Amino acid sequence: MEALKIEILNPKALQLIKEMQDLNYIKVTDAPVSKLQSYLKKMRKNASTAPSLEEIANIVAEVRAERYGTK
Repeated sequence: MEALKIEILNPKALQLIKEMQDLNYIKVTDAPVSKLQSYLKKMRKNASTAPSLEEIANIVAEVRAERYGTK
């Protein structure tokens, strides 16, 4: 079995995919949520203001640059 990530650009393609699923040619599942995203969602639930994923990535990059030196 092979797993692929497909971005649907045309709504007609979605109908074709649904038909193939009905014929048991393919199985469609939702994409898994990363552990980081699920953790952030859990932590943000009670926070009034929370940093975005991009802001967190920038902070991590800054800390790594300080710790390991910029290259």
